[in-house]
Amino acid sequence: PPAVQALVAGRTTREERTKALTLIGSAFGLGTILGPAVAPYLLLGSIGGVQIGLAGPAFIGALFGLVMVIAVRRMLSDDRGMAPSQGAATAYPSIGGQSTGASITAATATGIEKISYRDPRIRGWMIAGLVMGHAQAMTGQTIGFLVIDRLNLAPIAALQPTGLVLILGASAALLVQWGLIPLLNLDPRRLMLFGLIAAAIGTVLTGIATSLYGIALAFALASAGFGFTRPGFTAGASLAVGPGGQGSVAGKVTSINGASFVLGPSIGVGLYSVYKPVPYLVAAAALMLLFGYALRFLHAPTQATANADEADPVI
Repeated sequence: PPAVQALVAGRTTREERTKALTLIGSAFGLGTILGPAVAPYLLLGSIGGVQIGLAGPAFIGALFGLVMVIAVRRMLSDDRGMAPSQGAATAYPSIGGQSTGASITAATATGIEKISYRDPRIRGWMIAGLVMGHAQAMTGQTIGFLVIDRLNLAPIAALQPTGLVLILGASAALLVQWGLIPLLNLDPRRLMLFGLIAAAIGTVLTGIATSLYGIALAFALASAGFGFTRPGFTAGASLAVGPGGQGSVAGKVTSINGASFVLGPSIGVGLYSVYKPVPYLVAAAALMLLFGYALRFLHAPTQATANADEADPVI
């Protein structure tokens, strides 16, 4: 993704760049829906006496990578940009939705102000993003195990039901981000507060659900909640600083998103091995504690900051 961003940034004007990079993010988001839907049909039998089975999607993914290498060499052989370009660290879309878009800001920002994680203007948003991201990683990465155990299925038989759960989760998050957020026009703080409540309720219901449809609907509710909190986190951190700090803040947002998936999945699986609902209950408790923290410490952007952003738009 950073290479793609740099390529797009070098071949587009500033006015065209945001739209082009947004399409890249949307493509990743669409992949979170199509991937789980296609995966059950990529199971392979034996090849040359070697049983492939559940590893089929991984081998097909590697084949896609090879095809893309050939396509890039043939179709993108000239990488000389027409304008100064830069890549940016990016956070891949989670199981529950699309990327935050902060990497787009980082790739298009021209400001030079360096901002620390401990800067009072963004510190609260960074803490919120880290807690929220870990809660999402803990629950999302254990959902396959939950489907297997709740429905008493063999791993290979659980692939299609797990795909259904993931599709509904991703669809709910994308519906929120593409439809509800533009319609409701909430400020970042309200996005965070509303999303935290929905995500907490959804994670609890996911942990205690005993049927496929119960798990799927509860996971969709949790994903919808995270669909509110992720853009709220991104926008809140962005609006907390002026135009000159947008690139620095965007890089920190993407790093927080990525950091959540370093230890989050391991913590979730470890808690799941103790007792199946534990990662979901712990995540819900963390989200409610974060809700209280957000009520006290997260604030809507000030008018001064808003005016500064309007005077010198970053994207």
